[in-house]
Amino acid sequence: MIEVSKKMIAAATLSLLAMAGLNTAEPGNAAEVKKSVPVHQNLTPDEQVNIRVYRSCNKGVVNIASSASSEDIYYNFAPKEGAGSGIIVSEDGFIVTNNHVVEGFKNIRATLWDSTVLPAAVVGVDPDSDLAVLKVTVPAGKTLSPIPYGDSSTLEVGRRVFAIGNPFGLERTLTQGIVSSLGRTMRTESGRLIKGIIQTDAAINPGNSGGPLLDTSGKLIGINTAILSRTGQSAGIGLAIPVNVAKRIVPELIANHRIIRPDLGILVVAPVDSGLRIIKLDPRGPAAQAGLSGPKVVVYQQGPFTFRALDVNLADVIQAIDNRVVRSVDELWTAIETKKPGQEVTLHILRGGRPMKIPVKLSVVGQA
Repeated sequence: MIEVSKKMIAAATLSLLAMAGLNTAEPGNAAEVKKSVPVHQNLTPDEQVNIRVYRSCNKGVVNIASSASSEDIYYNFAPKEGAGSGIIVSEDGFIVTNNHVVEGFKNIRATLWDSTVLPAAVVGVDPDSDLAVLKVTVPAGKTLSPIPYGDSSTLEVGRRVFAIGNPFGLERTLTQGIVSSLGRTMRTESGRLIKGIIQTDAAINPGNSGGPLLDTSGKLIGINTAILSRTGQSAGIGLAIPVNVAKRIVPELIANHRIIRPDLGILVVAPVDSGLRIIKLDPRGPAAQAGLSGPKVVVYQQGPFTFRALDVNLADVIQAIDNRVVRSVDELWTAIETKKPGQEVTLHILRGGRPMKIPVKLSVVGQA
């Protein structure tokens, strides 16, 4: 009975020591190297979620810094400095960020969670989606911690989200909020409109661009990219590109270093009551080759004088593509981008007030 009591007392003592967070491993035991994680009895469930998300994801966020080349500095051209955030998406060194974070910069550097600074090469950029992919060479013996993709199509207003980034250069800062709205639109610097943008009130400031927006399971659901603010600082309206857009864009940037988009060869259109009037065509593009027409030069006589003028009313008016009605420039682009280069589409147009259907074979943007 006495021996049993001693064992029971020893076991109880070890249990109490473990609860206190002390290392009870014997010298020489492998467990001695692994420090015990203190158990905090006063953490709320929300705090536990916050800590878990940060611990699982902060190593997957990098600080992106860039500057002008040494040649620019030597010749007294003022160097441009930029800073933002990036998301590690693969163990072999691919990083996703915003295009505007790296656009126009050289000597890009990625700082990892342990302060390791690695040179980063631009693999590909897509200004139309404001996404860019960088690549770092992983040093021997170092393992990267990619953040897993989530599914932005399942988001609902009110869901809790987290942002990790480098606001004002303060590395790996965590903020939290909710999904404030879905389906917002945002125009990129290239002039293209991105649809389905996530709005959040998680604090996003300069330096957060390119960083992750995360759900409570620690999965990537968006790439933080912009804020609406009168001061340039967080006003509770942050915008993030849905991760499902990145899922489509990133693999193509890695494989082709650019996005291969289908091209209709129509450069400028103007919305009118009946559709989209063609203002300018690429003369070597698919639409021109298929016979579509823009404004035409008309010649008329007035007394002894001959005049030439451009009559926009003679231009074709696009009403639909493959029976899909288009009433704006963005609707036209969206309809075309659901197709593939080499695919034939049918344009429903008005020519001189008469409806017509014209088949057009799409080419690749920039290869007309």
